[in-house]
Formats: sequence, structure tokens, C-alpha cells
Amino acid sequence: MTETVPYYVTRTIGEIEVRRYPEIVLASVVEAGDESGFSLLFRYITGNNQVRGRVPMTSPVITSRTIPMTSPVVSDKGSISFVLPTGMRIDDVPDPVDDRIRITTLPPRDVAVVRFSGYAGEEDVHNATRRLLDGLKGAGISTHGQVFLMRYNPPWTPGFLRRNEVAIEVRI
Repeated sequence: MTETVPYYVTRTIGEIEVRRYPEIVLASVVEAGDESGFSLLFRYITGNNQVRGRVPMTSPVITSRTIPMTSPVVSDKGSISFVLPTGMRIDDVPDPVDDRIRITTLPPRDVAVVRFSGYAGEEDVHNATRRLLDGLKGAGISTHGQVFLMRYNPPWTPGFLRRNEVAIEVRI
């Protein structure tokens, strides 16, 4: 079974969960919307790194996209990130062979999330994003940064069984 990043729910607002996440280490690639970053990251965790070592797969896979606030259209450019295993420090992470892969650390943070199933198509992401942002605005909660997509399942999982979430950092 794939490890999932631990978190705890600090508050619920309708369908929105506000979660506290610990510090996490990410391997990320900026991509042009064609999902080529996934392949680069998969090769990285399966041994295409300086030490030729494998890094266990975890979930979720995080995709960030620029979502203009005046228009709910998802742009073509963003990043894709694999969360590295819990307890792995940045000093423990094998250096990438490919210079398009960046290793970064995110500090502990509060994130608001709306969950949905399916294949996370543009319309699904747009609808969940709108519900998330409208719900937070209605609750008077300020956000920080951009909305991002978290996908938890392998590609062969049927749509109705898939777990997807849109999320944004919040200031509580």
C-alpha cells in the first residue's frame, strides 16, 4: 500500500476540511501541461538519481496550476510534485540526475481541501475549486498562494474509486 502524507483535521466547514500538514519534502518538475513531469519524477524515484537508489512512492501527487481569480480556466503551465516519504529529510534525498527536477521542503502549514472523485478533468477541478474558494470566502477565511490538485490513486483505478482533492493554504 502507498504511504499517504499524514495530516489532522482542525476544522470542518460544510464539505471543506481544514488540515494541518507537517513539513514535507517534494521532488518537483515545472511542466508545460503535458504531464511529462510525471514520467521524469517516476524515473527519479525508481533509480534515475545520483545514487541509483529507489525512493518509495507516496501519495498524493500534487499538481499546481495557475488559476486566474477573474476566470476559472486552468492554465497549461504548472508543476507536478511527488511527496517523498515521511521522515525523509532533504539531506537524505538522492540528488536528481535530471536538472529539471527540484527538491524542496514545505514547512508545516494549514490547508483547506474539497474532495471529489473521478478522473480530475478540467471541469471537475474547476467545480471543486469554485466550491472551495466560495466556501472559504463565506467563512471569512483568508487564503495564501494558488489552488493545487492532489491525486491519490494510480492511473488504472476506476474513476468512481479515485480520490482527488483541490486545496489551498489558509491563514487561521
